[in-house]
Amino acid sequence: MVKGPGLFSDIGKKTRDLLYKDFLFDQKFTLTTYTSTGLAFTSTGTKKGELFLGDLTTQLKNKNITTDIKVDTSSNLIATVTIDEPTPGLKTSFSFTIPDQRSGKAEIQYLHDYAGITASIGLTATPVVEASVVVGNEAIAVGGELAFDTTSGNLRKYNAGISYTMPDFISSVHVTDKGDTMKGSYYHIVSPLTKTAVGAEVAHSFSKNENVFTIGTQYALDPLTTVKGRLDNRGKVAGLVQHEWRPKSLITFSGEVDTKALDNSAKLGLSVLLKP
Repeated sequence: MVKGPGLFSDIGKKTRDLLYKDFLFDQKFTLTTYTSTGLAFTSTGTKKGELFLGDLTTQLKNKNITTDIKVDTSSNLIATVTIDEPTPGLKTSFSFTIPDQRSGKAEIQYLHDYAGITASIGLTATPVVEASVVVGNEAIAVGGELAFDTTSGNLRKYNAGISYTMPDFISSVHVTDKGDTMKGSYYHIVSPLTKTAVGAEVAHSFSKNENVFTIGTQYALDPLTTVKGRLDNRGKVAGLVQHEWRPKSLITFSGEVDTKALDNSAKLGLSVLLKP
């Protein structure tokens, strides 16, 4: 595995995962099964209020080529073919959605000891071109990303970020929303033995002249059970309990309360992930 600065999406990822990952306020059920030939089937159903969404994904791996085909309840078929490391550090993929004729996309990803690069282009006559570059090493990473619409000749997005990583903490700064939002994040490992960690994120919007501050923590009650909690300055408190009741199979209970609107019902969520 290549060691280095990673990809642009990795900047601030540890903090985002601590504060937001697995906090689900709907009901979700996921079941994965495997055949003797290595074919994997994943069925997912999500209930959002009165709306039910579902999809079925089939995955086939042959050497370094992975093919994913997904069909959802809206009758969309999404196909993705990924070629992993035709040369060291390189990954390529091709995807398209039926019946959307403009959905085709080709993407490459390259990881190096001192750089991480991604690039994608829509497979149309007037595509959207996206690219990101990160340079640095395992301690310091600096990078940016942009998306250019060849139809209008405008930049859809341009973001920048920097991170500083040590064995027990990670700090990062992002400039997003075309320069309108600045985010600073911090992630600190308190105890590796109990998986105890704390994190914080501060986001400032220049156009709205407002700040959003979010803090969170996680703690392993035992090797199979983890609890997480978060609080922001808007008065929203959220927590979850996640238990691995068998290898790779997880059940997660989560909830959120708005302390500034206690008359509203609390948001509750349940996620069940089953793997053999």
